[in-house]
Formats: sequence, structure tokens, C-alpha cells
Amino acid sequence: MVSTPSGTETAPARVLLFGVRRLPRALRGLPVEPVADPDAVRALVEALPGRATRIIVVGADADLGQVLTRLMRAEKLDVELGFVPDRRSRTRRIYRIGIGAARRARAGRAHRVPLIRDDTGTALAGRASWQSTDGDGVTGEATVDDTLLFEGVATVDIEPIESLPGLRASVRGRARLVPRRWVTGRAAQLGSEGAVVVRDGVAGPRAVTRSTFYRHQQGWLLVR
Repeated sequence: MVSTPSGTETAPARVLLFGVRRLPRALRGLPVEPVADPDAVRALVEALPGRATRIIVVGADADLGQVLTRLMRAEKLDVELGFVPDRRSRTRRIYRIGIGAARRARAGRAHRVPLIRDDTGTALAGRASWQSTDGDGVTGEATVDDTLLFEGVATVDIEPIESLPGLRASVRGRARLVPRRWVTGRAAQLGSEGAVVVRDGVAGPRAVTRSTFYRHQQGWLLVR
């Protein structure tokens, strides 16, 4: 499933331009859809044709996450996705999308990579975290598959990885000089007294006592 070329030539592409970002020069000449709100993303995904299509997202990790979520819910994960990220993007680091991102999003090949989602049906593009409401850490217990990640008080980060089993998670360290211990697996689960779930920099509306991130049964097609 993972890192497999889509088998298509360059698919017909269109650009989703989020916020007030400028269109990269390498994407000039392509159809452009300015996106101002989540409802626009849903409408655009629902209107996609059944044939092979390439979408190029110009925006932040949260914008890519919106598109992934809509494609997943609409069962349209055969749509190819290119991404032109902001400089602070975590997705950029995970998938090594840097210089030339716009050019590669237009002319590159698509490879299927794991899609990480949570129990609310929301896809993750870059990084999620379990945080407390007061900044002192979540009180509870977290596991990655059968491995105990922490028991007590901690803040946890979760990220997708490019290959199976699909994700990795780590307790956020307080000492910068201590290397982080990442645990890989198919699923990361939390049970707590109350935690805020942050997905791609966007905090959830309310605290939860349980949260799970896990690999969806079908990956997504990343162009690079």
C-alpha cells in the first residue's frame, strides 16, 4: 500500500489557494479555486469528477488536513494531492517537501502513503497533540499499539510517517538536550481526566477523556 506510484501520468490538476496566499509561479496557467472556508472545501470535493484528478493545495497543514478529511469522507482517496506548504509546516518536514514544492506538485508522480485519522473522522496532515487545558500536561495514560507511552502527567505529539505501520508518537520532553523517544505503530490511544486535541495547530472545541489516532484502511496519494 505504501509508497506505490499511482500508475497514472500527470493527472488534470487544479489549485486550491487558501487564505491570502499568492499563487506560485510554477502553478500559473492551472485552474485556481480561492478557498475561504471549510464549506467551500466540501463543495469542491463533492464536485470532483470520477476520473483521475490532481489537487494542489497551497496553504497550511490545517488546510491540507481539511482536504484530506473531505476526500476520506467522500471515499475519493484516488485523487492525487500535491502540497505547497508554509515554511513552518510540519507536513513539509515529515514528507521532505521543500524547495521546488510547487513544481513537483504540478509535474511529480503520486505515491500512496498512510492516512492517519482520529475517532472523530478527521484526517491528520502533519502533527497532532494531546494537551491539557492549563498547560501542565494531561493526566492519564497513552499507548501506541501494545506499548505504554506514558502513565501519569504528560503532553503527547502524534505524527504520520511515510511507511507502515503508519504513525509515531512521543512524550514531549521538557529538556531540549534529551533526545525524544518516538514509538511507531498503527494506533495511538489516550485515556485521561480531560485533554485538548490539537490537530495541525487547530485545537478542538472541548476537552475529551478519550482520543485515538489510527491508520485508515486506505492511504492517500501524495505527489512529490
